[in-house]
Amino acid sequence: MAESRVPLEDTAVDGRPDEARRLARESRDARVLKGPWRLLTALLGATMVLVYLYGAGFQALGTQYHLGVYVLITFVLVFLIYPAGGRTAVLAMAVGGGVLLAVAASAFLVFDSPTQFYQQVSRFRDTWSYDGFAEAVANDLGLLWLTLLLIPIGTAVLMPLDLWLTRRAPNVPTASDLVMTVAIAAAVLYWISQFEALNYRAGAETPVDKLVSIIGLALSLEVCRRVLGWSITLIGLAMIGFGLFGPYLPDLIAHRGFTVERLATALFLTTNGVFGVMASVLATYVILFIFFGAFLQKSGAGRFFIDLPLALAGRSTGGPAKVAVISSALFGSVSGSAIANTVSSGAFTIPMMKRAGFKPNVAGAIEPAASIGGMFLPPVMGAGGFLMAELTGIPYAEIMLLAVGPALLYFLSVFCLVHFEAKRHGLRGIEDGSLPHWREVLRRGWFFALPLIVITVLMLMGRSPGNAAFWATLACVAVSWLRSDTRMGPVQIWDAVQTGARNTLLIGATVGVIGVIVGVISLTGMGLKFSDLVISAAGDNLLVALVLIGLASLVLGMGVPVTASYLIVAVLAVPALGAMGVSIIASHMIVYWLSQDSNITPPVCVAAYAGAAIAGGDPWRTGWTAFKFAKMLYIMPLLFAYVPAILLDGTTFEILSAFVSATLGTMAFGAFAMRFLRRHASLPEWFILAVATVLLFWPTFATDAAGIVLVALVWWLQRDARAAHTVAPA
Repeated sequence: MAESRVPLEDTAVDGRPDEARRLARESRDARVLKGPWRLLTALLGATMVLVYLYGAGFQALGTQYHLGVYVLITFVLVFLIYPAGGRTAVLAMAVGGGVLLAVAASAFLVFDSPTQFYQQVSRFRDTWSYDGFAEAVANDLGLLWLTLLLIPIGTAVLMPLDLWLTRRAPNVPTASDLVMTVAIAAAVLYWISQFEALNYRAGAETPVDKLVSIIGLALSLEVCRRVLGWSITLIGLAMIGFGLFGPYLPDLIAHRGFTVERLATALFLTTNGVFGVMASVLATYVILFIFFGAFLQKSGAGRFFIDLPLALAGRSTGGPAKVAVISSALFGSVSGSAIANTVSSGAFTIPMMKRAGFKPNVAGAIEPAASIGGMFLPPVMGAGGFLMAELTGIPYAEIMLLAVGPALLYFLSVFCLVHFEAKRHGLRGIEDGSLPHWREVLRRGWFFALPLIVITVLMLMGRSPGNAAFWATLACVAVSWLRSDTRMGPVQIWDAVQTGARNTLLIGATVGVIGVIVGVISLTGMGLKFSDLVISAAGDNLLVALVLIGLASLVLGMGVPVTASYLIVAVLAVPALGAMGVSIIASHMIVYWLSQDSNITPPVCVAAYAGAAIAGGDPWRTGWTAFKFAKMLYIMPLLFAYVPAILLDGTTFEILSAFVSATLGTMAFGAFAMRFLRRHASLPEWFILAVATVLLFWPTFATDAAGIVLVALVWWLQRDARAAHTVAPA
């Protein structure tokens, strides 16, 4: 189950420790479990895969099992696989484990029941609130002194044991890890078993409900910290503080405030927090597509997705870079992760680009810039597309149709930018005659595309995305048997199951914190306040509002994975865009596209760091270079806002006109952004290209004609170019 030290998405392929640390920003090193621990985690991972494949293919699970099993197995695997961290974290976990042991002992041994224990704690706290700490200790401490005594005793037992295990057996879960594993498993199992009863007594929770919710919520935050670090976890803690101390905040964001019990029960026991929209989307859609991606790679399709672009574009100007763009489209459409895409296809394309003459920073930047497009291209679109379907109520098959055109425009943009970059530096394609013809590649491996066809056709026929992923996963196994060297037997299928289960942990660890953020926003009404703030700050100017939302997405993306960033900003910003007349699907597309920028924009740019690690380039310069190649990321949201036909909202003529204009504008934008057409553009020529780009993007015949004339003018002005491959001045 845990054969590698980091999940697939963040593997440092060149072994450089500095870059490995950079890549670990989104996922900490995992233990290499062995023996019974490895068997246990492998069985848990296989159980998760089988349960959800069965639910998607044969019989839907009840809500409590559908959400609970995923959260249960994910959280247990995280505590077993991911260590607490350094020495300070280990000591802190020993204290936390001591508290949990003391609570368990008090609830079942010192007091007659967990209910009596929590009632005594509540009585002590209430007395302290009204009469002071001394009065509470004098009159209401009762048997709680035994609980307070058990905490240092439990900590004293766990701390040396944890330190010894950390030093002598770092790949074995510590005693505190096991205590927390049992505690979170008990909390989630309580939620599953009491699901219907909790719905009936919502608002009148029992003392046991409150105790379980507080423990479960705290451990959910710890799960996120172990996998994703402190950045996003601190955001979750800040949101809890925001919910607790609402009356003491500035008037602009103040609210009535909530008690600890009210927050904990709302965030852990209801389906608006930990078991809310994020858990629902992950369990319903995302993990099934992660499983599908793992099976697709094991089936041998990965090599086909490299060979076909190589045969199609390898010989053209800047061929290896264009291969990176096309292969990123193929890989990204099913991987749903810019980082995984960069690492998997980039391991082959980035060295090839360097051999063709691209500088390391450029080669390392082109791959992540292209890989982001996989988040927009159906059939998978990452988790964001499924979240969009959940939030808008629009069927995912319809969102797929709306997303195809903009995604292809994005890849066309990167393709054009790469072409002009290669022309600018006189870089040729692969000319050694070793490349096969594309017909030969198709003849030998066309069937590897069948799983993608299966998944697309089934969703267009009205099948659920989960059911489509189920049949496409089986199709991966079937097509692997069409060639003797790719056949998936029991060993390969088991490896695919383990890879799929392991790859769900990175995104599954966000469930707790995202549930906290979304739940607190809902409880406090902060979403409407943020909407009013954006509208007032923008002065009803849509362009200013888009800039503000883009900045919010970038800042939030510095500490939050892109899917989480999309969900948070969507909850806050979509109402503001709607108030300005933007349709709900266009508003979500705007937020979704802008949420991807932290993958390639410094200072975070995690995907760019992955590209830099492979290319051996400077991460900071690679990040800014990736930003240069991914500029279409900021153009498409403008088109979503101002040209509704780009999302198929209009007559047939308006839609055709919008896409013709957008295609012409994208090509002109490539020349403008790289400041190169036939040669390096002078300042007046560059200004003309800028005007032409704006005119071509606007979908009317007159503006298109004017834009084409201006591009032709620059082409004519550059007729004196002595060579199309001259290197531009720095």
